[in-house]
Amino acid sequence: MKRTLLPLNGLRVFDAAARHLSFTRAADELAVTPAAVGQQIRALEDVLGVVLFRRTPKGLELTPEAQNGLEALRFGFLQFEEAVRAMQIGQSSKSLTIAAPRDITAKWLAPRLAEFGRTDPEIRFAIVAADEPPEFTEANLDIAIIFSDGPGEHEGVRLAEGSMVTVAAPEGAGDTLIIWPGSDVEEVASLRVADAGLALDAAANGFGRARVPLLLAEADIQSGRVRAIDNSQPCERAYWLIAPRPQWRQKKVRALVEALSGSPLD
Repeated sequence: MKRTLLPLNGLRVFDAAARHLSFTRAADELAVTPAAVGQQIRALEDVLGVVLFRRTPKGLELTPEAQNGLEALRFGFLQFEEAVRAMQIGQSSKSLTIAAPRDITAKWLAPRLAEFGRTDPEIRFAIVAADEPPEFTEANLDIAIIFSDGPGEHEGVRLAEGSMVTVAAPEGAGDTLIIWPGSDVEEVASLRVADAGLALDAAANGFGRARVPLLLAEADIQSGRVRAIDNSQPCERAYWLIAPRPQWRQKKVRALVEALSGSPLD
């Protein structure tokens, strides 16, 4: 069954004018001019094919046709408000579903989520492993971390400047080159692993040297688990926090983004 396209703006103006029985007071409520209210009412009358108001010496009066529909209209607006509240329940919840590559989750994200979670004991996290840019709708995600040259079609914040560093075990580097699918090394490798985290672990265990994102390796370098055997080099790709605009605008997502990125959002 085809639904009728409702003139919602006109109906909203009519509701305000009917409550106040004044175009001027309705205009004040709606933050428009009285002339704009009058135009909306005339347009609504044209659509409906009925007269809604009559002017009398005492002021505006509702016609019988307007009175017949007013109660149902106001009930309908209450239903709209209830529908909006129902759709906003997810925004008011304190559950966050995050997609991220396994390596950045283990090396960087997990301790920061723990710190963020201590600010509110009611916060709950669900982490989804995702080595490729995720489908937000299918996975019901709030936010994701990707290793990319930009946020793509989504809103996004870069977590740090894109930098790569070559690391090895504290004692000896060895000649073995460890690479992973996203590495920018063009040499022939002696060892291939699934991701940068495994490359970092392999280097720490003495398998050889691995070129990995600096953000991923920073904690292990600082703790002495691995050592940097060259200076970090700029890289077009970096770790990004991304989300579609509706998720990005949610208060809980913005709070997490600001905590993880260390800077306030505009």
